[in-house]
Amino acid sequence: MKTLAPRLQKHLDLLLERYPALESAREEILGAYLVLEACYANGGKLLIAGNGGSAADAEHIAGELMKRFKLPRPVPAPFAEKLKAVDPERGARLAQTLECCLPAVPLVAHEAMSTAFGNDVDGDGVFAQQLFGFGRPGDVFLGITTSGNSRNILLASVVARAMDMPVIGLTGRKGGKLAEAADVCVKAPSDETYQIQEYHLPIYHCWCLMLEDRFFGA
Repeated sequence: MKTLAPRLQKHLDLLLERYPALESAREEILGAYLVLEACYANGGKLLIAGNGGSAADAEHIAGELMKRFKLPRPVPAPFAEKLKAVDPERGARLAQTLECCLPAVPLVAHEAMSTAFGNDVDGDGVFAQQLFGFGRPGDVFLGITTSGNSRNILLASVVARAMDMPVIGLTGRKGGKLAEAADVCVKAPSDETYQIQEYHLPIYHCWCLMLEDRFFGA
């Protein structure tokens, strides 16, 4: 396993200090981070899906990655100058307020497309269809399912693998079928849905902190 720079390792150490039960998932948490790091280093993006509370987590993760989490992310100076050249007034404002992104797409957010596909074609295939449309080789699919057996997540994972996209699973203790399908599966140490979800949040916050530090830190 790759050795992390100290400024990245500190985030993982703090996570495990605050949530000692996650020690059992240390290697998988790190492994998933490394998959995400490689994706972004190569110009890829993250596509995320889940149901219910996990759908909210998908949107939450995208929100943390698409703008600053803790660190400033100013746009590059050459782009700031281009903005000003296009429109001196509005461009100057945008040069100050736009932030660099780690591209992330929550597949739960497209209600018109999802309901149309679910009604007209296949209710279980709404994430798979979007993954097929948005995904490119080298992107990453993050499937969040406390049971590990959500049909729509499993179908999407098949599409991801067929498109040469690594699959990260975020599940409960048992992992379910997603644990077999994913390249890396992080299993929260609980069998109770709400407790699994309570572990998922600090895990993905840790990933967001590490990624931001890697790409926008000192």
